[in-house]
Amino acid sequence: MQTRNKIMDDMSKLMANAMGVAQGAKDEAENAMKSLMDRWLADRDFVTREEFDAVRAMAQKAREENEALKARIEALEKD
Repeated sequence: MQTRNKIMDDMSKLMANAMGVAQGAKDEAENAMKSLMDRWLADRDFVTREEFDAVRAMAQKAREENEALKARIEALEKD
């Protein structure tokens, strides 16, 4: 009976070690994938949300100024 407990203890330790190795491999794979995605995104010319919002605001302001100038020209042409 003592031998059986020793085998079970050894199997339990082996399984615990295997789970630790599997968890380490999972963490390493996640880190590698994150690094790969970060490099891939950095190589692209994506803009940040703040940059996008700033350019959108500039475009909106330009459209408004364009409309105001258009209305002003039309008013001058009527005279």
